[in-house]
Order: sequence, then structure tokens, then C-alpha cells
Amino acid sequence: MAKKKSSGGIWETLRVIAYAVLIALFIRTFAFEPFNIPSGSMVPTLLVGDYLFVSKFSYGYSRYSIPLGLPIFSGRVIASLPEQGDVAVFKLPRDNSTDYIKRIIGLPGDRIQVIDGILHINGTAVERQRIQDYNPPSGVGARGPLHQYIEVLPNGRAHLIIEESDAAAFDNTSEFLVPEDHFFVMGDNRDNSLDSRFQNGVGFVPFENLVGRAEIIFFSTNGDARLWEIWKWPWAIRYSRIFDLIN
Repeated sequence: MAKKKSSGGIWETLRVIAYAVLIALFIRTFAFEPFNIPSGSMVPTLLVGDYLFVSKFSYGYSRYSIPLGLPIFSGRVIASLPEQGDVAVFKLPRDNSTDYIKRIIGLPGDRIQVIDGILHINGTAVERQRIQDYNPPSGVGARGPLHQYIEVLPNGRAHLIIEESDAAAFDNTSEFLVPEDHFFVMGDNRDNSLDSRFQNGVGFVPFENLVGRAEIIFFSTNGDARLWEIWKWPWAIRYSRIFDLIN
């Protein structure tokens, strides 16, 4: 009798674990997926050590919504186009596996060019207002003080960007015409971002490669505490960033 109960208990435990895994897989595939920031290309909006949730339903679903990117179908279902200014996670086009996060700047058919550091969309300079200099915290992938601006896109979406100067390598570009079903993306740390300006590095991002829209920071650490250094955790957490919505 004891053996029977023990056997039943094991199966019950395994069933609960299986249900938990299936629920987690369902949420990760169709609702929200966690993502962490490994580089400083999106400073000041996102810092190295930020952990955020990406909404998978924002743009519909493609093969890259599924774990491992299994090629069970092509294109997108329940598709919804991104808006200019969205911060999006996507699979790097050159390998279709590396996760990148950038801001959507150009939509299909848009003409994008950078002239003397100023973004131009469809032949018109984007509004850029200088504000106080930005001094990055240590370890976030940028050194200060840096010129900081509020950039306002044609649809009225405003966000912060930083520039070391207006004469860096890709502060003057040729004009890019965004192809159908593709997007032009840029990092907010304009002089330290591998993005669509680098056609051999990132290039235009296919609609199919979009994973989702970055929504909210649920945790942030400055990297001063290792996993086993429990006594340092309270001072390593960036409490002010937790539950910040991503603009």
C-alpha cells in the first residue's frame, strides 16, 4: 500500500511539473518573453543589466515566436505593423538566431539618411532638442559626459538619444530606401550601435524576424554583485528602474 501511494505521489509530482512547463512555454510563446540587455547600444533608454518583458502578441507571430525558431510556417499570423519609435527585439538577419534590440525608425517605403548626426526621414530632418549632458553609470557600455537630445519622430513619438559627436563614422550616410516588409532600426546610443546603418552587419530587418515589443523593465542590476555574493545584492539592484515602462 505504501509503495502504491509513493508511486502515485511521484506521478502526481511529474504531472504538476509537466503542466508548469507547458504553461510557461505557452506564456513565453504567445504572451511575454524575458530579455536582458547585454550591451550599451540602447543607452540611455536601456542599460546593461536591465531585464525586461517583451510582448510577443504586439506584432503577431512568426517562426521566431516559437522556441528554437522551428520552421513550421513562414511569414506572420495575426500580424500588426510596428510603429515608428517602438523598441523591438528581433533576430539578426544575417544568422536568424542572435537576439538584438533596437528602435524602429523606418517603415517600409521610408527613405532614411543621417546627415551631420541628424536623422532625416523622407527628406525631412527629425526634430532634435539638446538637453542636459548624460553621465552614464559605470558598466553600462558608454562613457560620459555625452551630448543628450530629445528626438521627436514624424508620428510624434519622443525618446532620448546620446551622441559623442556629430562627426562619427556613421553620422553621415547615404540614403536608405526601406524595402517592403522590412524595417530600419537604430540604437539610441547613436555612435555606439551596430544597426541598420551597417548594411553588412544588421541591415534592414524583415518583418518575419521581429520577436516582439519591449514593454517594461522588471529587474535591473549594475553588475557589482556576482550571483553568489548575496550580501552585495541590495546595493547592486537599480531599484529606481524596476517596473519602468519602456518608451
